[in-house]
Amino acid sequence: MSGESLRTCVLITLLGLMLLESAHGQHIAEEPCSVQILVPGLKGEIGEKGEKGAPGRPGRVGPPGETGPPGLKGQKGIMGRYGKMGPPGLKGLKGDMGDPGPKGENGDPGLPCECGPLRKMIGEMDNLVAQLTSELKFIKKAVAGIKETDSKVYLLVKEEKRYRDAELYCQGRGGHLAMPKDGSANRAIAGYVTEAGLSRVYIGINDLEREGHFVYVERSPMSTFTKWREGEPNNAYEDEDCVELVSSGEWVDVACSLTMYFVCEFDKDQI
Repeated sequence: MSGESLRTCVLITLLGLMLLESAHGQHIAEEPCSVQILVPGLKGEIGEKGEKGAPGRPGRVGPPGETGPPGLKGQKGIMGRYGKMGPPGLKGLKGDMGDPGPKGENGDPGLPCECGPLRKMIGEMDNLVAQLTSELKFIKKAVAGIKETDSKVYLLVKEEKRYRDAELYCQGRGGHLAMPKDGSANRAIAGYVTEAGLSRVYIGINDLEREGHFVYVERSPMSTFTKWREGEPNNAYEDEDCVELVSSGEWVDVACSLTMYFVCEFDKDQI
């Protein structure tokens, strides 16, 4: 019997005796419990090792370990294939001039000739080419647009020149700077200037020979027509001896050293 069973038996016996005494007032003889005491035997021999059990479930992931020392540098790999050719770069700066090369051999002697007449012929050809080039420019301007009246042809020249150079240009083509001698001619020139989108041009009027005495560029007097703007001519700074025509058709005296476009005039019967 174990120790727990023994204690239980004793308690039940005592409790039973107390109840009987209380009920009958008599003493009842004790009946001892049957008690068995088990004594552990000697330690047996170690048994054989059992078979390996099934693996348990994986445990939780542990914390990361410390970083180990760096490994040795690996060997350099082989060169890869060449990539596609990129776009051309910007043009570089011009390099320094190289050293002069060796002197070449002398050429064969030329044939003897009389070069004087040849040079003269070449000079004449150069002059002719220059003249033709000038005439071609003039024709291009004339084809671009002209103005006509009953007796005159007007050409607007879009080359800025000083007054004297402009007159020489017109004379070289057989004319003069435009000389509006009546209202009809003046309106024609003013309309020409307006259509060209300009604000002013030189015309053939000046007082270069005598201050305040204006004449046409071919020295004929101005006796029948004028179109001065109010307050003009005023000879500002005492240096205004030439005349410009503005798009409104009015005249203004200006300095002859100014450069501006101009209008040439040609007689129809001389063209």
